[in-house]
Amino acid sequence: MFRKTLAVALMAASMSGVAEARDQIRIVGSSTVYPFATAVAEQFGKTSGFKTPVVESTGTGGGMKLFCAGADENTPDIVNASRRIEPSEVAACAANGVKDITEVVIGYDGIVIANVKSGPTFALTRAQIYKAAAKVVPADGKLVPNPYKKWNQIDPSLPNEDIILYVPAPNHGTRDAFNELVMDPSCATFPEIKALEKPAAKAACETAREDGAFIDVTENYTVTLQKMVSQPQAVGITTFSYLDQNGDKIKAATIDGIVPTYDNIASGKYPISRPLFFYVKKAHVDVIPGIKQYIAEFTSEKAWGKNGYLAEKGLIALPDAERKTQAANAKALDELKL
Repeated sequence: MFRKTLAVALMAASMSGVAEARDQIRIVGSSTVYPFATAVAEQFGKTSGFKTPVVESTGTGGGMKLFCAGADENTPDIVNASRRIEPSEVAACAANGVKDITEVVIGYDGIVIANVKSGPTFALTRAQIYKAAAKVVPADGKLVPNPYKKWNQIDPSLPNEDIILYVPAPNHGTRDAFNELVMDPSCATFPEIKALEKPAAKAACETAREDGAFIDVTENYTVTLQKMVSQPQAVGITTFSYLDQNGDKIKAATIDGIVPTYDNIASGKYPISRPLFFYVKKAHVDVIPGIKQYIAEFTSEKAWGKNGYLAEKGLIALPDAERKTQAANAKALDELKL
């Protein structure tokens, strides 16, 4: 039966010119979603009769470029994302023949400001993080090069330690979310920023300092952890799910007085949390064996439910009603609407 199905798929592929059948699902994208997708892929491979999907951690932006490069068999079937797909990416997809996409929200995660357990304890506000990270900051009615070298220069209540920030590079969706949830809203409160035109304000808010205090990490969070271990005074931007898996090594700062916990993120109380996604290339669904079944596994209660195996990996479950809606959307392969 499988051979017959595969033969039909191959014939359909050759006729449509969309994709030629592979016998293994290919998934790329977010390093935040990577451990969740990997856990689902491994469970799927053990129980479904299909091959275990290949999951690559490329960062959200890098994954979108690969996903949107075309609809042929050499392009991925699914892209994971730690922020929503951007209109420019949808346009790039369409320009390359990828016009039917399904979006699935899988749960929530919090952005965590962490350091090693032996390091100082941080209680931060988003405004303080902005002042530590930005290239220019407001002072006496104008924007000046960031003068802060130590945390206690920003606020005397903060540790007397050099500012060393390890932050996901721009190819990561976490960087986009960090800008959106921390840098932009904190920066926008200052009169010096309000006086600027929107493009200039955005640049002033999101441009990171270049004096060695802010270090881009292009790799995954394990590299950030290694940097923090070697520099106990350093602070790293990571995720709640990574903190959950490495709580014996790192601790989280409070943000605006709120501790990043499962309940605080799920309720929206924790101020820097965001939804997580994956996107499916519908042209591949009836061609690459197992995509529908993989989606069904991911959106099953045993996986993404409050007590599912992804909760053990740190995924914050969607509310019950939203999980039902997203599962139905995933099963129907509803078309993306921005």
